Amino acid sequence: MGNQVIDESPLIESHSSYVVKRTGNAWSAVAHIITALIGAGVLSLSWSVAQLGWIAGPLVLILFAITTLVQSSLLCDCYRFPDPEYGTIRTSSYIAAVKLYLGETKQKVAGVMAYVDLFGTAAAYVITTATSTK
Repeated sequence: MGNQVIDESPLIESHSSYVVKRTGNAWSAVAHIITALIGAGVLSLSWSVAQLGWIAGPLVLILFAITTLVQSSLLCDCYRFPDPEYGTIRTSSYIAAVKLYLGETKQKVAGVMAYVDLFGTAAAYVITTATSTK
């Protein structure tokens, strides 16, 4: 039941007709979360919060935490289609979920936006790392 993706519906095409072997567990999830949070972006976090001050700094951190929470719950609901818990189609990526819910044109727009965001994040990490090692 956990590894099956196959349910043919006349209205919805299955994006993947193969069975994915899932080998992750709670420890690997925790390891991925820690490596994502403790990266180059954390190196300048204290400086950034200090520049905002004692009131705006913590408020911005709380705002970003809430934004991350909402975004994560929305992405989790998009994992299975059409129902978040008992959906018959699993989307294997963010772009596949966008295509399934919004269509091919918006998939291309979201893909370009995702790559621009990835490029900007990578540039920020390089600048932060260079500044921190200086």
